[in-house]
Formats: sequence, C-alpha cells, structure tokens
Amino acid sequence: MTLVTEHLETAYPDADLSVWPASASSAPHGEVTVGGVALTEVAERFGTPAYVLDEGEVRDRCRAYRAAFPDGDVLYAAKAFMCRAMAHWVDEEGLGLDVCSAGELELAVVTGFPPERILLHGNAKSPEDLATALRLGVGRIVIDSTGEIARLAAHVPPGDRQKVLLRIVPGIAAGHHNAVRTGTDDQKFGLSLADGSAQHAIARVLEQPRLELVGLHCHLGSQISSVKPYLSAVRRLVGLLAAVRRQHGVTLPELDLGGGHAVAYRPGEAAMDLTTLSARIRAELAEGCAAAGLPVPRLTVEPGRAIVGPAGVALYHVLSVKRTGGQTFVAVDGGMSDNPRPALYGVRYAPRLIGRHSTEEPVLVTVVGRHCEAGDILASAVPLPADVRPGDLLAVPVAGAYHLSMASTYNLVGRPPVVAVHEGRARLLVRRESLADFRNRDIGL
Repeated sequence: MTLVTEHLETAYPDADLSVWPASASSAPHGEVTVGGVALTEVAERFGTPAYVLDEGEVRDRCRAYRAAFPDGDVLYAAKAFMCRAMAHWVDEEGLGLDVCSAGELELAVVTGFPPERILLHGNAKSPEDLATALRLGVGRIVIDSTGEIARLAAHVPPGDRQKVLLRIVPGIAAGHHNAVRTGTDDQKFGLSLADGSAQHAIARVLEQPRLELVGLHCHLGSQISSVKPYLSAVRRLVGLLAAVRRQHGVTLPELDLGGGHAVAYRPGEAAMDLTTLSARIRAELAEGCAAAGLPVPRLTVEPGRAIVGPAGVALYHVLSVKRTGGQTFVAVDGGMSDNPRPALYGVRYAPRLIGRHSTEEPVLVTVVGRHCEAGDILASAVPLPADVRPGDLLAVPVAGAYHLSMASTYNLVGRPPVVAVHEGRARLLVRRESLADFRNRDIGL
C-alpha cells in the first residue's frame, strides 16, 4: 500500500459518507444520491457550480436541537445561510431566528416568520437596522456597545418598551481560528467584563424607560468542539447575573449562550456532541444559580452551521488538470467566489469524484478555482483518482453554511443556485445569478 493510498483509506475512504447528509448513499458507477436524488442528475438539470441542500437533514437537525433544549429557545443563526425556504423550514420546526441585518430580517418576515421569535444582533447596527427591527416588532435586540443604548432608545416610540439583551465578552478564547474567536477582549464584539464596560452598560440600560433589559447574551466563537468554554461562560455570566441583582435589585430572566458548535468537515474531525453540550450546560447553569440563590434563567442557543452546514453539498465540474512544479492542480468551474472560507480561515474539505468509478490509484492534488488569485484554492493535498480529467464531477460535502451567504461576484462570476433535495425530488430554491443581473444593476455610463 502506498502512502497516498493509505492516506485515502484512513482519512477519505471511498465508502465513508460520515460527514455527508444522513440520506446520502453510494450507488453504482461512482454515483452518490442525497435526499433520494442522484447528484449527477442535479448537475445535469441545474448546472455547476451548484449548492445542494438536503431539506430532511435540515429538519432533522432542527428537531435534534429542540429535543436537546426542550425548556429553552433555539434560534437558527441566519447568517450561516438564509433564503425563504430555509426560514419556512425553521419556522415549521419550532425554532426562532437570529438575524444581523435589516435584509435578513425583512426576508424572514415577508416569508411569514413571526417577528416576535426573531432576535437582532450585530456590532454596528445601522439606523435602518434598528428602525426596521422596531417597525416589524422583533422580539429581542442585542445591544453590543454603550453608544447603541441611547440610539436604540431614541428609535422606540413613546409609550413602548423594547426588550433587549446585552452582549457580554467573558474573556474566554474559543474557536478554530483567530478570525472567529469572539469571546475575548481583543475583538470588535460586545461589552467586556474585565474592564467594567458590561457593568456600566447594564446600569445605563436600566435607566432607559423605553428599554427592558431581559437578559445577557454571549457568543464565544465558531467551530468549538469542546463543552468546557461554554461551562466557563456560564459560570462568569451567572456571576454577573448575581451582581446585577445585588447592585440593582433586578433578576434577569434570560441567558443566551450563542452558537459556534463545531461540525466535522472531513471524516475523523471533531464535532460538538449535542447531547453532552445540553446536559452539561443545563447542569452547570442549575448548580451555579442554586449557589447564587438565583432562579434559573431561560436558556437560548443560536446554532447556524450545526444545522445547515452538514446538509449542504457543493457540485463542480473539472475544467482542467495541470501537472507543474511537482504538483497536480485540478481546476473547477467555481472557487473563492462561491466558497471563500479556505482562503479566509484555512478550512479543509474532502472533495469526491461523482458519477464515474475509477480503478486508478489516488494521488494528492490541489483543487483550485477559476479566479485570478493564487489563493483561490478550494482543497489542498486531497486524494483523487490519478485519471481525474476535465468534465469530471466533484462533490464537496458540508457546504451548507457560509458558502452562499459569503459568496461574491468576483471576476463577474455569478453566484450559484441552491437546489433542495427531499424524498426523491429536486427543486430550485435560489436561482443562478446571470449576466443579465449584472447588466441590470449597472445603470450608469
């Protein structure tokens, strides 16, 4: 057995669909079906690049979170991926929604999502964001800075009160990359416990007759696979809840621990164990509140990637194969415009040849995109059959989160469509962006 073959069989076994949607299954001639639909059929009908989203997987993951937190609230983080169908599925499964712009908010509400089950947050909310949230009647707004307190209060109509939470920075480092660690004092989000900003903001909010402080909010980061950071956050936030009651005589009824729960992008990678997370957080919260003489606040979590990430698969056609400088580059018809995450965060994926069975030994290749950037790399040092060639179809699992939502039109390449698969049927959710779209937006000469 060669080193490359051993690498393939241990890290990317041909039959290993462990990071794919639960509905995925291998079929003859190298085919893979998801939601009862062959991926080659999706590529033929809708073209590539394309995002495939398994509706059943999304719904199952929503239900798993509701079961894990039966006495709390689960808000889907719309920034991971948002479209009207997604808002509809999340609503039907009983989740709330976490949005961070007027755009995400309005799309949800026009779809029919109940605004009272929506939470708005963000470190720099625009006047439009705040006005839209109040006009549509969102349930909660998360205040991120002291300057936002007066701005928000000024927007609330006389006689009304807007329920708010304060985003607290507990001084906990967690997350797979520096760019997504948001629980420490050296980043742009929230109000620090360490320097007193959080305590000062609490006093300021309690002075505002048009704002009702209902709880604390905390988001530590992304791709966190260990429960320990969340337990540390619970302890520090319970301490702050106790201090609020001592100093102000107010018992806050809500605690939002955000999201950031890790998923595995490749077989063998660590993912958050939802059952363990729920059991230990709830136990820590109950124990801490009992010791402080506090009632247990209603708990909220905000999963995004953990619900939609593993439900998605990205499809690409190979355009060229180039062997140069001792490396093999497999260029596809997408790239950093539809998935900037490898360039931004060094994320690694496990692409797979679809629709053709090869008996060739695997070789390590670099899958690159079509854009004019040396950093346009989708997957480095990944095993693919030695005879990979133009026209082949590649599928990349765990592509449901932060792909379309972070996509761009770099080089004026249109963003891909989103195709839902469910019970043997494929349907278009979001159409492909076309050259006509670019022409229609460009109105000046």
